[in-house]
Amino acid sequence: MKKLKNWDNKTWLSSKSYISQFNRFLKTKINLNKNSKILDIGCGRANIISSLQQKYKFKYKAIGIDIVKNKNIKKNIIFKKNNGIDFLRKDKKNYDLILVKQTIHFLSPKKINLLLKLAKSRLATSGKLLIFSLKTKNNKIPCFKKMKNKLESSLKRDEKLLKIIKKNLKNNKKSYFSFIVKITLKKYIKMIENRYMSCLLDVSNKDLFNGINELNSIYNDRIKFKDTLICIEYKK
Repeated sequence: MKKLKNWDNKTWLSSKSYISQFNRFLKTKINLNKNSKILDIGCGRANIISSLQQKYKFKYKAIGIDIVKNKNIKKNIIFKKNNGIDFLRKDKKNYDLILVKQTIHFLSPKKINLLLKLAKSRLATSGKLLIFSLKTKNNKIPCFKKMKNKLESSLKRDEKLLKIIKKNLKNNKKSYFSFIVKITLKKYIKMIENRYMSCLLDVSNKDLFNGINELNSIYNDRIKFKDTLICIEYKK
């Protein structure tokens, strides 16, 4: 499978406003301080935990894990090129926060159950596991027809994976994080060209070109929509 490299590369997910709003949401879920230990599985360029590290000056640097090592990963965190499962098998530390953000769609049900088992065992006494995934119903992300079909197929699979997660994590809590995206059509098309979503990875160049023409015919110079994530919260 092709690797997703640009989901947080010059997108709204890497913007200061998104990161700030996301971190405010995290603050409603867990109290962090300089002694907190944080692990981010599927961290990308580590924008989220980098901003937390900068704010709280963690004694133990936040750790980010991803299967892709990008050139511009933030330098104030510890990065490990890993799939998360292998890391947790060997790691002996306990974490106050384990974050799994927009990552589950890359895993099989078997691997998800294994990841959850290992993550739970590595939570500190009052630690929390937070899993974020795209809202599966009435998703508002702008799509051309081919992209929309692939995204809907992916979201249907996500629904099944979320059921597995909820079954595994007893007494879990569900909530939603939303961010209002305001972006120029030109910049969004650049994101499409960079295949910023996993549903675009296997789209042919011809279909991508046709899809961009389709978007140009639908939208004006600016796009506004709500990007919503489901948050599954588990406390040890």
